[in-house]
Amino acid sequence: VGHCHPDIVKAAHEQNQLLNTNSRYLHDNLVDYAEKLSKTLPEKLCIFYFLNSGSEANDLALRLAWQYTKHEDVIVLDHAYHGHLTSLIDISPYKFRNLEGQKEWVHVAPVPDTYRGLYREDHEDPVTAYADEVKNIIEHAHKRGRKIAAFFVESLPSVGGQIIPPAGYFQKVAEHVHDAGGVLIVDEIQVGFGRVGKHFWAFQLQGEDFIPDIVTMGKPIGNGHPLACVATTKEIAEAFAATGVEYFNTFGGNPVSCAIGLAVLDVIEKEHLQAHATEVGNFLMKTLKEQQIKHPIIGDVRGCGLFIGVDLVKDQAE
Repeated sequence: VGHCHPDIVKAAHEQNQLLNTNSRYLHDNLVDYAEKLSKTLPEKLCIFYFLNSGSEANDLALRLAWQYTKHEDVIVLDHAYHGHLTSLIDISPYKFRNLEGQKEWVHVAPVPDTYRGLYREDHEDPVTAYADEVKNIIEHAHKRGRKIAAFFVESLPSVGGQIIPPAGYFQKVAEHVHDAGGVLIVDEIQVGFGRVGKHFWAFQLQGEDFIPDIVTMGKPIGNGHPLACVATTKEIAEAFAATGVEYFNTFGGNPVSCAIGLAVLDVIEKEHLQAHATEVGNFLMKTLKEQQIKHPIIGDVRGCGLFIGVDLVKDQAE
């Protein structure tokens, strides 16, 4: 919502003057914030865990999936990056290829990129073709006696090149993953909170019939303040709690962080920032497409709201 936004600074300052405790102590800000955040999400995503960073959120999402499914294997998209913890480097091809390589429990699916990918705009059904790649991975894993815990994906792959997956892709993938007893985790850390303009969450671009099992949030959630969140269903949260090992995070969900989180949601609403992302994004896309006509180096211009990619190429046909 902008550097040093006065409403955010004020919210942090006022709460700092009153009380900041670890999250074993109950505080209204925690409940008020969870309630306000829940209004932006589908009804079944009604349990919230608050943390300090996107990496923490993605690590917890993995733990939730493992505990709920009792399976181990995770499917990710090629070029993905999900955070800097060891568990997340393991599911980030962008990182692990330069480090210790791919673990046995990690499977890499092709990015659903209709410009540069395996199946392009001229393919008769790229949605099914890309979803079938995931289905094949699942079948191959099953033959080796392995079981799928999760498909872990950014709603719009960012490090992979600002990719807009074709609508319907996640629905088909979810079907295959759920049939295998796994869950669908969407990472909204870079693309959530109205950035895509049309919707508050990027996964909503896929359509109302797509609801993930777990959503992770970070980055813009606290406007630069360390804050993150995992939203999930009651069933998954109950399976996680059933271990008897409670989830505890000293600073996650503290009163100051929650005051800031609330202020961020208020500013997005009050200043119509979602509509603003649509308007400015449309203007930028339009002007970039005008440049594309003039310059053969611009192969593709794609995006939604203020999530925009420009693909520079040596040769248009190739």
